[in-house]
Amino acid sequence: KQWYQRRVAITAGEEHYFYFVCNFYFLVSFALLQKEDMFRIALIAACFLLAVQGYHLDEELLQQPEGGGEIWAVLIAGSSNWFNYRHQSDVCHAYHLLTKKHGIPRRNVITFMVNDIAFNGENPNRGYIINALSGKDVYEGVMIDYMGKDVTPQLFLDVLMGKDMEFGSRKSLKSGPKDTVFVNFVDHGGPGVLGFPAGELHVADLTKTLQTMYMDKHYKQMLWYVEACYSGSMFDELSPDMNITAHTASNTKESSYACVKDEEMDVYLGDCWSLNWMNNTEQIYPNLSKETVEEQYEIVKNMTTHSHASIYGDLTYIYKEPISVFLGHPGSAIEVEPISDWDYIYKPIPSQDVMMEYLKSKRDKSFDVEETEKLDAEIRYHILTEGKVQEILEQVSYQVTGSREMDTVFSRHPQTIAHPECNKGVLSAFFSQCYKMQTHPYITKYLYRLTNLCNAYNVKNIISAVTDNCNCN
Repeated sequence: KQWYQRRVAITAGEEHYFYFVCNFYFLVSFALLQKEDMFRIALIAACFLLAVQGYHLDEELLQQPEGGGEIWAVLIAGSSNWFNYRHQSDVCHAYHLLTKKHGIPRRNVITFMVNDIAFNGENPNRGYIINALSGKDVYEGVMIDYMGKDVTPQLFLDVLMGKDMEFGSRKSLKSGPKDTVFVNFVDHGGPGVLGFPAGELHVADLTKTLQTMYMDKHYKQMLWYVEACYSGSMFDELSPDMNITAHTASNTKESSYACVKDEEMDVYLGDCWSLNWMNNTEQIYPNLSKETVEEQYEIVKNMTTHSHASIYGDLTYIYKEPISVFLGHPGSAIEVEPISDWDYIYKPIPSQDVMMEYLKSKRDKSFDVEETEKLDAEIRYHILTEGKVQEILEQVSYQVTGSREMDTVFSRHPQTIAHPECNKGVLSAFFSQCYKMQTHPYITKYLYRLTNLCNAYNVKNIISAVTDNCNCN
């Protein structure tokens, strides 16, 4: 098992299965045991201890919050595909910060990750993921609770609400009124929406879930760190009275940025804001109790120069809490060596443009005529599609408003999402009948022209216009 963990990440379900096998071996072998077989005695004893404990031995040495509560964490990389390498890299790095360095027990950390990067055919270092140039492997030992097709918006919300699960490792957020919860989400986003491999999480659904968690006393305090374009729009209307604070990589109107290009792999290794908060956390380690949530927000905001890092929700109590309340207490299990080498140049790029840069770079490096032709065709398709999306949204706006003047008003800049259900309805219609942001991430630059209409017009009329124009193109 130790060799296996060194080479690949494992799911919590696989680890539980290992414990079961050890226990079964103990029961069978005990009946056959001969007195002189000392080797078998030692092996059985070791397996029995692992089966009974079911967790890593060093967790007992790590500190937990005072007052009887525990720290829980939910980490999610909501994307797939090689060009989105950075999302899984960020989450793997965060996993090690929380568990290996900060002392949060692995049993309290729930991880969502498609897991298509470490052994991707384009990965020259099979089985490894790095979060910095010449950085250490951050994939090693990550326990993935939900992977592949299980990374869905509904399953994520069910886990947050502590429902009994029948997928993956079956772990769920079993926090209570004395516990603190940290949620780290990394992926693409749009106005009032976050991406998943085969679906979207809308602000309307997230808000309902958070309200339910609050009413059910599912936590004492909750801190969200969200890396996505327009991520501020998911929390812009978050009540300050729910004991929730959200840090976001961008405000309600802009892209977040990818950073640190690995030229050999043609991918960005991390996202700027995510790298910044983890960088700051590692710089102050192990003194996490000496920096507050407010102080980390201000430090990381100043470090993040291309997007406007923002904060929402409770800015009174959680704001003044040490970050150790949510990110962990190092205790006696101190690892002094940093996970990543932070001496590099960021070279940021808007997250929406990463896929196109990846395709162009791959084409420029290709010496195969057939491959070059396919890449040229794919690039042309996306260039034409980006223009077509703008035409469709202009036609939808004109059909709904009935005038070019009003179309201009609703196309100037993103507006506040005042009607989340309308926002969900029109975006769902566009994603299902036109284009998805998972496969066409650049479309998120223009979606506000659609969602702005919700502030003045009937949702049915907007959806009808989307249907008409998407089917015509």
